Parts: sequence; C-alpha cells; structure tokens
Amino acid sequence: MTVAPERTTVTVRPVAGHIGADVSEVDLARPLDDGQVAAITAALHRYKVVFFRGQELDHAAQIRFGRHFGELTYAHPHDDAPPQGHPEIFTVDPERYAQRYGNDTAATSRRKYSYLAGWHTDVTAAVNPPAASILRADVVPEVGGDTTWTNLVAAYQGLSAPVRAFVDGLRAEHRYGGDRTPTGEDGYARRVNDNLLVAVHPVVRVHPVTGERALFVNPGFTSHIVDVEPRESRAILDLLYAELTRPEYTVRFRWEPGSVAVWDNRATAHLAPADLDHLDVRRTLHRVTVIGERPVGPDGRESELVAGRPFTADHAVVVD
Repeated sequence: MTVAPERTTVTVRPVAGHIGADVSEVDLARPLDDGQVAAITAALHRYKVVFFRGQELDHAAQIRFGRHFGELTYAHPHDDAPPQGHPEIFTVDPERYAQRYGNDTAATSRRKYSYLAGWHTDVTAAVNPPAASILRADVVPEVGGDTTWTNLVAAYQGLSAPVRAFVDGLRAEHRYGGDRTPTGEDGYARRVNDNLLVAVHPVVRVHPVTGERALFVNPGFTSHIVDVEPRESRAILDLLYAELTRPEYTVRFRWEPGSVAVWDNRATAHLAPADLDHLDVRRTLHRVTVIGERPVGPDGRESELVAGRPFTADHAVVVD
C-alpha cells in the first residue's frame, strides 16, 4: 500500500490593514507540495508581502524556494560578484560593496546603510522588472534595520476617480537613480552607465494575475512622466509619491536571523532602512528575484524598451 506524503498546513495571518501577512507552519528548507505553494502564492497575491520566521535556509534552499514562483533572474544587472556557484543570489551588505570598490567615492558612501534608503520597486529600470523578490536575513542588528512595504493597489484605489482616470493614460521613464542618474568616474557610476537600463512603463499597471490596477512609479527609478512639461511631471509624481507613501497603506517588518520576506514586485514598493549609519552594526541579507513580464497599462499597451535588454536568468542585461 502506498502511503501519501504528509502535508503541512499553511497558516496565514494578516498583520496590517492593507498589506502584509505572517505565514507559519511551513519549513521552506524542505520541498513544498502543490497545496503549500498554492496557499503561499494566494496569500502573496492578496496581501502583497508575506513573512516567514525561524527559517534555516542556505543559498541553494533559497533558490529552490524562489523557483516555485518562476524562473529566477541573475543576481543584479550591475553586479558581477554573486556567491560562487549561486549566480541568482544578490547579497545586500554595505561591507561587500566597500571590499569590491575599494576606496573610491562610491565605496565610501556605500559603506553606509543609507545608500539603500528610499522608496523603490526592484529594478523597474528594466523593461520586464522582477515579478517577485525573496529576501532572507542572515545577520541583522539587535536594533534598527526594519524594512517597510506599501501596497500600490491600495494607493491607486485611494485616488479620486477623476485622478485615477487621468493617471490611467500616463507613461513614465524609469532609469537607475531616477531623475538623478549616477555621474562621475567611480566604480558604481561606471557600471550603471556602461550597462544602462531604461524603460518606459505605464504609470498604472494591470496585474497579470489578479487584474488589479496599481500605481507603478517610484522615487528610486522613475525619472519623469513622458510627453508633459518637466514642471508638470514633477507635480504629478509628487502627488503620486505622497499617495503611495501614506502610512495606512504600509507594513513595517522587524528582521530576525532566519526571517524571510516574499513580496509581489508588481504591486508594492519598499523602503530600506536609513537608521543604521551612526551604529556599529552589521546587516547582511540575501535576495533572489523572479523574472517578470513587461508591464501592461489599462489601455493594453506594454512597456517600451529604451536601453539595455530584458531581464534574464543570464548575466546578459547589457546595452544593445
């Protein structure tokens, strides 16, 4: 007689009014069955970011878990030093940048945690930004270093109907640095400009799974609204940024060793910590990202490639 494998119940508990849920009773280091994957995926689409505690993952296990959501990207289009044998892993740690770049201007600033600060959606400079991101905590400080996410669907729905109708038809350019593209001769600026990624996305994207509309601009990557005057672009973006950063749309997560966060990159932006520069602490996390599709606006138009190539699993996101 064949005995069916035991299945673990997945428990999902919302943690904020508009976004975020804790997921428990699941061991991400073990193979997941179809029911578990379906439950986690459903929670992700509903709550936009889901949190796991007490997980014991190495790079290989994190990659295996990430692949439940789709094919994984290369670590980062401007990074050529992922952990050996794990090209999907992007390590978030200022000390790693300092070791890599030496004593140039970029490295001096990137030794600080504040270089990570600012609201952003991951790699929207690419024409097909990641669909989801999975971040696990390795070393975290006892105080500080929290990450905050915001629900871009709720932010869109919070606009008045006339404003929603107006922004439905807008498009915006995204590039590294937003409206402040890195300049100079330091290592980081050279890598950004040698491997320039620029795309024009709809200001409102339609989620390919849920059908929800979400704001798709962020201060980290959006440079300007296209086809309008610069002063109009700034006014529109300031209005949308004020909406998407309203506290009621957010959730703040306190990291512990073994914590894992998975977020829907199509429907969220997040805020990295800026409260650690004055503290002598270490914060090391590891991220994988899932290859996404080209965003589509309410009018059915896809995002347009301006520079670079679509995000892929290979280290092949280069200038045409």
